[in-house]
Amino acid sequence: MDLGIKNKVALVLASSKGLGRAIACSLAKEGVKVVLTGRSVELLEATAQEIKAGGGYAYVLPWDLHQLDQIDAKITQIEKEVGPIDILINNSGGPPMSQAFNQPIELWQSNFNHMVLMIMKVTDRVLPGMRARKWGRIITTTSSGTIAPIANLAISNTLRLALNGWTKTLSNEVASEGITVNIILPGRILTDRILHLDQQRSNNEGKPLEEVTQKSVSSIPMKRYGTPEEYADAATFLASQKASYITGTTLRVDGGSFAGL
Repeated sequence: MDLGIKNKVALVLASSKGLGRAIACSLAKEGVKVVLTGRSVELLEATAQEIKAGGGYAYVLPWDLHQLDQIDAKITQIEKEVGPIDILINNSGGPPMSQAFNQPIELWQSNFNHMVLMIMKVTDRVLPGMRARKWGRIITTTSSGTIAPIANLAISNTLRLALNGWTKTLSNEVASEGITVNIILPGRILTDRILHLDQQRSNNEGKPLEEVTQKSVSSIPMKRYGTPEEYADAATFLASQKASYITGTTLRVDGGSFAGL
């Protein structure tokens, strides 16, 4: 199926590994010009080489997403070196495990800047160009904790939820201009982040890692963790021309884990 996005330019935030990396690779397979961002030049270069080996285009842009003052300069560089951004994949690393009670204000502020404000301001910077061209895709990765809070992930549950309200509001503001704005929500996708959380739960509960993992898997109707590629392909569809009438929605990629309707 031709998804209608060949030669579009995609900025994929935090794409050196995990879900961001998988989305970048999936978009590149569809002929999208992918801009890879993150702090590890080594990991970014490795991903770029993989994409190029498959005949795709990848531009490496080292970028510490904690630094809000770099947004304009980084996106100006992309526009000059690659072209105007058509597809924005808003993605950020996850915060540490934490309870809701009595967390330092500095921890809340730091993660708010990185997980929420950064995404909003990057979107603000690229949106005028999308409006001028009457075409754009804005896709934000959040967490299943936004619809069913996850124990000991209070910072993630709280801050990512803010992106739900922002996404829905923004989608209504730009829907008539050929721009879609959606959330894609991962369940238990087999990334380093999930493996790390499982290991932390194992340590905290004093149980073998295999027991913790099996308990988690048993709660998923599909009885397995999802793959990054499965998640990424769903994101690529949302970025496509085929998804032009889907906006302001949340797509769950969770193997049926969410118990609600």
